[in-house]
Amino acid sequence: MGFADLSIAEIAADYNLPAAEVMVLCDRLGIAYKNPQTRLALEDAKAVISQILSQRQSSEASDRQ
Repeated sequence: MGFADLSIAEIAADYNLPAAEVMVLCDRLGIAYKNPQTRLALEDAKAVISQILSQRQSSEASDRQ
């Protein structure tokens, strides 16, 4: 499994989220980490980012109603 060059903290910064929220997503997805500087495997980073985007899309859809 390849590694993305992204840590939990970097993903949080890129998507304007607290690192703790990204760590909660990791927990929910079963992704192991030690701290916000943990670099994620490529598939794990993609899963976290996909979850963030999905949540945002759901939030935006409910805001429009």
